[in-house]
Amino acid sequence: MPNDASSAERLTEIEVKLAFTEDLLEQLNQLVYRQQQQIEALARELAAVRQQASAAGPATGGSLRDEIPPHY
Repeated sequence: MPNDASSAERLTEIEVKLAFTEDLLEQLNQLVYRQQQQIEALARELAAVRQQASAAGPATGGSLRDEIPPHY
């Protein structure tokens, strides 16, 4: 009989661990989903900024390194 009690305890421990694991998995799935939504929103925002920048055209003919800082 001691073996049956030990097996029942082990089974209970496994069931508890499984429940915690399922909960953790669901939390991680939700986190990944929210992060994917944020990535997609940021990608759309970046595309809009790039489009605005290309529509505005270059402010000067040169690069930013060629410009003199305002304190000179």
